[in-house]
Amino acid sequence: MWRAGFVSLSALRFRQEKRNSPVRAMSVRLREIGSRFSYAAALSMMSALLSANASAQSAPVQIRPDPFGQVNRPGGAPTYSTQDSVLVLTIYSDTGVLLDRQAVVKLYNKNDQSVIWRTTQDKSVATFEDVPFGTYDIEVRAFGYLTAHQELKAERALSNYQLDVVVRKDPSAVELKVSDTHIPSKARKEISRGIADLQSGNLKGARKRLEATYKLAPSNTDVNFLLGYLSFQEKKWRQAQTYLDKARALDPGNLQALMFLGRLSLRSEDFEGARNVLEQAVIADAEYWMPHYLLAQACLKLTEFEKAREQAQIAVEKAKGGGSAAQIVLGEALANLGRDQEAINVLKAFLKDSPGSPNVPQVRDLVATIERRDLDRFSGSARAFTAASHLAEEDPALVSPALLFSMRTWEPPGIDEAKPLVAPDVTCPSKDVVDGVGERTKQFVDDIVRFSAIEDMLHEELNELGKPITKVTRRFDYAASMSSVPGSLAVDEDRREMSGAEGSPDHIATRGLPTLALIFHPDMRSDFQLTCEGLGQWNGRATWLVHFRQRDDRVNRFHEFKVGGLSYPANLKGRAWIAADTFQIVRIESELVSPLPKLQIVNEHQTVEYGPVPFEKKNIELWLPKLAEIYLDVNKRHYFRRHSFDHFLLFWVDSEEKVGAVKREQAQPVPTFRDAQSR
Repeated sequence: MWRAGFVSLSALRFRQEKRNSPVRAMSVRLREIGSRFSYAAALSMMSALLSANASAQSAPVQIRPDPFGQVNRPGGAPTYSTQDSVLVLTIYSDTGVLLDRQAVVKLYNKNDQSVIWRTTQDKSVATFEDVPFGTYDIEVRAFGYLTAHQELKAERALSNYQLDVVVRKDPSAVELKVSDTHIPSKARKEISRGIADLQSGNLKGARKRLEATYKLAPSNTDVNFLLGYLSFQEKKWRQAQTYLDKARALDPGNLQALMFLGRLSLRSEDFEGARNVLEQAVIADAEYWMPHYLLAQACLKLTEFEKAREQAQIAVEKAKGGGSAAQIVLGEALANLGRDQEAINVLKAFLKDSPGSPNVPQVRDLVATIERRDLDRFSGSARAFTAASHLAEEDPALVSPALLFSMRTWEPPGIDEAKPLVAPDVTCPSKDVVDGVGERTKQFVDDIVRFSAIEDMLHEELNELGKPITKVTRRFDYAASMSSVPGSLAVDEDRREMSGAEGSPDHIATRGLPTLALIFHPDMRSDFQLTCEGLGQWNGRATWLVHFRQRDDRVNRFHEFKVGGLSYPANLKGRAWIAADTFQIVRIESELVSPLPKLQIVNEHQTVEYGPVPFEKKNIELWLPKLAEIYLDVNKRHYFRRHSFDHFLLFWVDSEEKVGAVKREQAQPVPTFRDAQSR
């Protein structure tokens, strides 16, 4: 036996024997493809985590013991298996309609300090069963909204508590939408997908779709604003200015374009220009706190302290608790006006309201400075606090939300260069998330004997701008199997070319597709440093973002390149989007921790997206990879490869019956990736 044969796969060990079996037989046939370079990327095919979406048409839902268990999943009447009361929450936005996205709900028992988590399902409803007597704090969090709290006193046994919770829009959140109904339908589809990419932090995908939309509707205000916003996130300041100026010219009252133009002017220290454009933003919407806050910033820089105080005060009042950054500006303006006690009161209110803000240490220092000035009888009461006027600039409400620009134009931004947006002040239950996704991964490995699929591959060599120089397409009959013993996993795969073509494009072979998500398997995860980054979303679904990195103090058992018969371990880092309700991995990305100079490999960036595949006989959904992409920078050449999968065939063994005949089932017809793209 040898490690991850031709290319890289994981601590997974492959069987060396050759088999002369039919097309579906599981074997890895490793061979040198040409003499230049043989490569295999661990893309991830098997995180196919078992879904909790099994139908509940006739019997009560079986409640799982973990703290993220669910009841009342789609597919049947609301039935509960409970020994105590049931709590049913319906989440609304502050506009009075059902929340349009998934929310995460935490139920905290004040009596015994226990915590139960749920996510909203159909009709924005979250359900808790087995709720005993006690007093509870209900905490509701959703991406783009402020956290809402509500108290519940469960004083009756076997009762059905039904509560409505309203969440307010985060006042600092940017509204990404399409308001113009007169753009072509094709452009509308592209812009909607571009917005989804923006919300998920997929800047490369967003640019591709928005630039395609721009060609169809170059004079659309929304398209120009979105491209300006995207350029702002990428720190392409001149490009952002161009698009935002055009959006403003097309619609002089475009509030968001005016605010971002004001931010650009503040950043370039054109404070008079910022004041002028932000005054127009205040006129465009006098009820929104953010333009008042930004205008106060500009006035503070221009030493127009009274106007800064006035605008900051309005911002605090209009934000209704959501504009803590404006409290800093208000405190600084008051201090510069010599109204020390008022300044101290405002700044102390900020410290009380926002204990987790990164500005807390500096605000405390500012309060101490003002208090010392009060004691200094020989100091003038109007002394300016210009040294502290930088505080509010650092607030996340002003700066772009942690999305950095990668200078590489032909491949996606690096894992640590473009962190997706996460909901503020949300504490991730790291242990529950890691244990949950690990349990799903282990269950999949235990139950599945093998599966097969039709695989379509697109291979391109790219220039520095990401434009294809060459293009090759192939179709394969693909099959993979896996098994486990304590401490290790074994993966076997076979790929048969259906078109009759021989050899791999550019002598690059991708092997071991079913492995990347197995990083989270209990037998593998100790090799990686796992960090839960917070609550995000992917395509409208609430997800926990988990960053992973190969540990330096552990032997790399997971990923390697094999060239000329020699193996070269390659450490990985990456990020997974894990569904908050089912712990399914819905998306995962990885790249090399560092280049491999001996192989002239600068980087390898992998992305895999998953979707549900239903199997009716077993009454389950498996989340299998629908799309996998690789960007490879090797020997001063750039390659892009896409793998898409459909027509799945499943072979399984029930993990509770480790003996008996292997069962098989064909997946129910579902739209393929290509079908979805064409709609």
